[in-house]
Amino acid sequence: MLCKNCSSLLNRFVKNASCRSLSRLLSSKTYNDWNKAVSDAEKIVGYPTSYMSLRCLISDEFSNVAMHLRKLVGTRHPLLKTARGLLHVGKQNTQTRGLIVLLIAKAAGPGPAEQIKDQEPDKISGIYSSQRSLAEVTEMIHMANLIHKGVVNLSDYLESDQREKNDMEFGNKMAVLSGDFLLANACTELATLNNTHVVESMSLAITDLMEAEFTDLRNDNGESLLKPDIQFSDWIKQTYLSSGSLLARSCRSAVELADHREDQREAAASFGENMAYLQQVKNDLKPFLSKDNGLEDFSVTSAPVIKFLERHPDERKTFTSLQTKDQHQIFSIIKSSNVVAECVKLSDVYGDTAIKSLDVFPQTEAKNALINIVNATVNS
Repeated sequence: MLCKNCSSLLNRFVKNASCRSLSRLLSSKTYNDWNKAVSDAEKIVGYPTSYMSLRCLISDEFSNVAMHLRKLVGTRHPLLKTARGLLHVGKQNTQTRGLIVLLIAKAAGPGPAEQIKDQEPDKISGIYSSQRSLAEVTEMIHMANLIHKGVVNLSDYLESDQREKNDMEFGNKMAVLSGDFLLANACTELATLNNTHVVESMSLAITDLMEAEFTDLRNDNGESLLKPDIQFSDWIKQTYLSSGSLLARSCRSAVELADHREDQREAAASFGENMAYLQQVKNDLKPFLSKDNGLEDFSVTSAPVIKFLERHPDERKTFTSLQTKDQHQIFSIIKSSNVVAECVKLSDVYGDTAIKSLDVFPQTEAKNALINIVNATVNS
């Protein structure tokens, strides 16, 4: 028979082990739910969208760029991390923007026959070739933006050795060249759609992505900056510029290419916008819900921090001064507050709004797939 102390230790060990097992089980279930939602959706639209940009990436021009990228191996330039992220297919890392655009296109269905004379939907998927091209354009624009973000401020390396400075300068050139190449291909593909409204809308999405890099929520180095008077409306604006605009305009354009009604176009845009807000809130919540430290992925301009400052305006001056000195203290204060739970509820609201916007579309497997992706994101 175990003594009282040993028995207590054993009980605690079993309890902790059970909690760890449950955590792994829940994490695995979330991962499987997301993968299943994406896998089912890809079957509906006709082919895996994970390789939607492959046609562009294996071109001779980009192959030459890739050869030069090899010279960055062994350096600390962030472009390598970006490249690995684009190639690694992990949880929620598939190219879901293009997938969502195709699902929206299929959910809306074929357009009026008399209006779409020069196009016929694919006999298997029911999606127009122009809509598939649009989905590819969406992915290329997103990828180009990610690569452009890999440009570093060379002034930060003035004190570094000459070799590191040369590596960073070369990496910047490759980031600009690679991103511009993808952006040029996206614009060329857009022109072939022969729809001025779609071209204008997608051009505005590119403009918004560029503006997102020069807002008041970033400093000169592109790092997150917590303003003393920051409001949640600033978070909304930043999220829209950096991701919501592209997804909303792409979804709307997919419906417009089939010449559907204006209310269906607005509904598609609403779905894309709210989906972007949902994804960003969940991303902002990850550090606070993580079993690990979570500080590495923490941002002082994340939704929980801004919500906390709206609830506690007397803390604004303290947080503003701490952002460059002790972000761990900010992280600890937020994690122990009730704003984390509030932001979890907010993600539910964005998810419900996205699903509600689909009411104008008929009940189809594509519509169900969109709902499943929303639910998988909410539960992630």
